Amino acid sequence: MLPLLAPFTIFKLAILTLQLQAIPITLTLSPCKNSCANIPINYPFAIEDGCGAPQFRHMLNCTNDLFFQTPSGAYKVQSIDYDKKSITIYDPAMSTCSILQPHHDFVMTDIQSAIIPPSQDTVFVLLNCSIDSPVLNHYKYLCFNFEGHTCDELYGSCNAFRVFHLFTNTSPPCCFTSYNTVKFMSMNILDCTHYTSVFNTNNLKGVGPLDWVYGIKMSFSVPDTGCEICKQSGGTCGFDTDTEGLLCLCSTSNNSTRQCGAGSIISKGQSNSPWKLYQLVLFVVTFLHTVMMILS
Repeated sequence: MLPLLAPFTIFKLAILTLQLQAIPITLTLSPCKNSCANIPINYPFAIEDGCGAPQFRHMLNCTNDLFFQTPSGAYKVQSIDYDKKSITIYDPAMSTCSILQPHHDFVMTDIQSAIIPPSQDTVFVLLNCSIDSPVLNHYKYLCFNFEGHTCDELYGSCNAFRVFHLFTNTSPPCCFTSYNTVKFMSMNILDCTHYTSVFNTNNLKGVGPLDWVYGIKMSFSVPDTGCEICKQSGGTCGFDTDTEGLLCLCSTSNNSTRQCGAGSIISKGQSNSPWKLYQLVLFVVTFLHTVMMILS
C-alpha cells in the first residue's frame, strides 16, 4: 500500500511551489533591439520599424555601426545621452582642423529640424567665404563672436585650412553661425567653399582649434504618449506601422494599445499576475489533498 501524505507534507509542497514560482524566468521576448555597436537604443529611438516613437521612424540605421539618416547622407552616431537628451554625430564629409573635404551641405528633414535639431552649443563655421557672401553683407548679423576665436586663428592653427592662405596675403572671410543659417541657405547660396562644426562650445574659450571637438550634437525631445505606463507594465514602447498609433509591445507575438495585461508574459519574461500564482497554488494543494483522500 502507498504511504499516505500527511497534511504537513502538503503544506511543505505548497510552500515549495510558491518558492519555485518566485524565481524569475529569464526570457527575451522584446521584438526591439536595444543596442547597436555598443550604443544603447532606447525610446524614442529604434532600429526596427514599429519600435520607438513614430516621429523618429527610419532615423537610425544599424549596419556595423549606428548611423543617423538625413536627406544629405548617413552620419555615424558617436553617442546618445538619454539623461541629457542629446545625440552626437559625425559627418565624414565635413572638413576639420586636420582634413579638408570637398563642398558639402548638411540637410535635415522638416520633422528632424523640429524634434531633433542641432543643440544651442553646436556652432557651424563657414570657411573661405567670398566677399559677396550674404553672411558678410545683408545677413551679416547671422555671424557672431565665438568665444573670441577668429578666422586668422583657424587658418593659422589648422593644417587643413592653411591652403586658403596660398592664394592671398590675407585670410579669407569666415563666419561662426548657427544651424538655422545652413538650414535655410545652401553652401552655394552662402558662397563659402567649406564648413565645419564643433560642439560643447561653452567650454572652448581660450582653447585652440586643434583641441576642439568636431561633430554635431543634437537635442531631442521625448513625446508624451503614455510610454511610461507601458514600461511600468513590462512592455516596450512602439507603434502601429499603418496608423502610427501607440502600441505597447509585450512580446514577439502579443501587443497592447496601452499596457501589458494581467497574466501576460511581458518583455522581461516574468508573469505580472499574483492572482494567477494564487490560482496555481490552490490547484496544487487541492490536487494533493484529493490524492491523499483516495489513497486513504
